[in-house]
Amino acid sequence: MDNEKIGQLIYRLRKEKHLTQLQLAERMNISDKTVSKWERGVGCPDISMLPELSRLFEIDLEKLLSGELDVNDIRGGSMKKTSFYVCPNCGNVVTAMVDTTVSCCGKKLKPLEAKKAAEDEKLSIEMIEMEYFISSEHEMTKEHYISFVALLTGDSLVLRKQYPEWGLQTRIPAFAHGKLLWYCTKHGLFYQVV
Repeated sequence: MDNEKIGQLIYRLRKEKHLTQLQLAERMNISDKTVSKWERGVGCPDISMLPELSRLFEIDLEKLLSGELDVNDIRGGSMKKTSFYVCPNCGNVVTAMVDTTVSCCGKKLKPLEAKKAAEDEKLSIEMIEMEYFISSEHEMTKEHYISFVALLTGDSLVLRKQYPEWGLQTRIPAFAHGKLLWYCTKHGLFYQVV
């Protein structure tokens, strides 16, 4: 651990929260002199205080320990590089347009890599009243099902949640061409071009 980097980060985060050293100290049940030592890099917070600091500053504990917050570069234009994250415990689906850290149920999630669907894996797509009607004969049991279907274009994402024991049938507005993506709970993320 780099005391100076952690101290600079604590100082910056404290200022962002518009707290004085005394106010932070009172929230942490410590003296303002202790906060001053941290910020000057003379000392470091006790390990038992790190979770509370992380919660108070609303940052990842890892980021606090590293003394650095990664700031994402602004990426203009295309959503085609959107990443999908799915929690293996609860099935929560998260998307991000830039590299990010995502966690759910106490675990850090990795972005899914979409595989191009083989002909026999593709979803059935019909055009009905300016909408893509999407269906599949895919197994939809509690243990093995498609949990979402999404259309990703250059400027939009439409995601439709699916549920086990329901047949896969959904409609997505056909406003643009792009990638149709879906997530199988056993085999991962797939795509086909529409």
